[in-house]
Amino acid sequence: MTALNRRAFVAVAAGVIAAPYVSRQAFADDAIKLRCSLDTAPSHPRNQAIVDYLAKIEEASQGKIKGEVFHSGQLFVDLNVTKALLQGQVDMAAPGTWTMTGLVPDCDFCQLPTLYSPEIEVFRRCADGAPGEHVNKQLETKVRSHVIGPWLELGNENWYTTKKEVRSLDDLSGLKLRSPGGAGISWRIGFVHALPNVTPWPNVPLALSQGTFDGFVSSDESVNSAKLWEAGVRYSYADHQFFANYIPMVSDAFWSKLGEAERKLMRDVWAANVQRYRAMSAKSQADARAAMQANGVTFFDPPADQVASDRKRMIGAQADLVRDTKLSAELVKLVSDTVGSSRS
Repeated sequence: MTALNRRAFVAVAAGVIAAPYVSRQAFADDAIKLRCSLDTAPSHPRNQAIVDYLAKIEEASQGKIKGEVFHSGQLFVDLNVTKALLQGQVDMAAPGTWTMTGLVPDCDFCQLPTLYSPEIEVFRRCADGAPGEHVNKQLETKVRSHVIGPWLELGNENWYTTKKEVRSLDDLSGLKLRSPGGAGISWRIGFVHALPNVTPWPNVPLALSQGTFDGFVSSDESVNSAKLWEAGVRYSYADHQFFANYIPMVSDAFWSKLGEAERKLMRDVWAANVQRYRAMSAKSQADARAAMQANGVTFFDPPADQVASDRKRMIGAQADLVRDTKLSAELVKLVSDTVGSSRS
């Protein structure tokens, strides 16, 4: 073999070896990047579900869609993330229904008195049924986003306090209570003659330790993942006042980058895993309560007749709630028809 031929052979061989690398690199460069904003901690079940989902999307798409999750409000708090979706500043989010009532008041349907302390299956009939679909359609229009599938459950929301033990709704009178957002929760805080305070979740530990408010509305897992007993939480009135859900959405700007096959993939992967994510949330809530009790938090579970009496009082004031939250008559009827007369 001549020197020239040897050089030619080496050049060809090097090209064959380098070709797969170049191909993979080009493919990585062509990947569709997805940036997801969450304002809860990495240990929170919502974060764990979304991280798992995006990993499965990357695998199923063979790397064509690459997701990155920004935790703990690094990009946006949930109270602002819908605006970011609307403006294309972020590709994906899963905000709680209560954070979006300014854009779509019907998101507040979970605060209707008939759904106060709901059985999970009763609420799921609403979230997965006609009321939820009614909300999804409005969100997709108002937020210019696509709801990828069934809602991600967080679980029951309760009252938590620092200094005063609560054994009835009357015990909340006069307290300053943090609301995660939404007119419906503020209405309920007013209903118990307390004072609402809206503070973004990442700011809660410091505000709580400084005495900015006396208590707040949240879930066991959210309190546990933020270790809020270290900020002064000592008591929980576990009335399960509403069943909290997050709505997984991607912006229209991101959705437009996908072909129909990729869109179907995103919907199908979510549908295949959402029930497992819901089960993960339920387990995390149970584990969180045990962890809180181990760290000195005292729980009071109101008896069923007390909850039923409180629900009846709220139903008597439902017209005020509907007015204050601007719930549509169509949505109220959809919930009423879905729930039936068993909880009136």
